[in-house]
Order: sequence, then C-alpha cells, then structure tokens
Amino acid sequence: MSNAAIADLFVARSRHLLSVEYPTKIRRCLAVLPERATWQRADEGSNTIGNLLLHLAGNIRQWIACGVGGAVSSRDRAAEFAAHEGADASVLLNNLTLQIAEAVDIIGALEPARLPERIVVQGRDVTVLDAIYHVVEHCALHTGQIILLTKQLAPGAISFYEDAGGRAIPRWQE
Repeated sequence: MSNAAIADLFVARSRHLLSVEYPTKIRRCLAVLPERATWQRADEGSNTIGNLLLHLAGNIRQWIACGVGGAVSSRDRAAEFAAHEGADASVLLNNLTLQIAEAVDIIGALEPARLPERIVVQGRDVTVLDAIYHVVEHCALHTGQIILLTKQLAPGAISFYEDAGGRAIPRWQE
C-alpha cells in the first residue's frame, strides 16, 4: 500500500470518528439527561458535561482550525474548566458540532504531503498528523468521560454495544 493510500485511510478514519462516532455517542448521552445535569458537578475538582463540551470545542478549534488551518486562536482554555454554569446542552452541542464540521473539512482538504509538516500548537512543535491524532484521541477520552457521567447520572439509560455471543456489536449507530 502506498504512503498516499495510508494517508487517505488515516484521514478518512479520523474524519469518521470526529464527525460520526463521537458526536453520535455524545448526542445519545445528552438525550437521556435532564438539563440540570449539564452543569452538575460531583465536587469542585470534577468537570461537568458542560465543561467537557466547551473544552472539546476549544481544543478542536485550536488544534485543527488554528494549528492546521491557520485561523487565529483566541482560546481561553482555563475558562472552559472554570465555568460552573452556562449555555444549555443543545447550545453547547451545536457549538461543538460547528467546530467538528470545520475541522473535518480542513482535514478532508489536506494533501497527504502536509501530514509530516511541522506546526506549533499550544507551544508544542508537532506534525499535522500529530495534531489530527491528538484531536481524535482527545475526543475519544472526553467522549468516554461524558458516557461515564451519563451512566452515573442516568443509570441504565444508555447502552452502545450488544454483547451477545461475546461480540461487541455497535448499537450507537444512527
């Protein structure tokens, strides 16, 4: 398989995870939670689902739209975690969806030759491939946290896989 074909696979999988799998799971979580759960905090050291949605949108924009795409960054990362209240879940999800759409477009338009290109994001010298991989991994991590919080706040309300026969068959797909 050629390097270009491998790059195409990487880009396609990254775009799928960012635009389909993670947002679908997040939407399913938000659909079963009462609105008050968006900003419900277990303790002062814990993040809320609202914090995580703000943080994901900020991270995606900073790493992809700004780092890879060249947009200007005005992110206040600390404020994403400091917020104790704010917009409702639908507004936060809409903002995240917009950031994801922009990132997926930027990633989809990349020439394979750009993947090893060096960029600086958050003071880190990384490749474009590193930036994409960071965002995909980062979204997976925080999607998992949103799922865990949902399972704690609404026990039994969500399930993403059918485990019959020892196989994890996806049930989250729309």
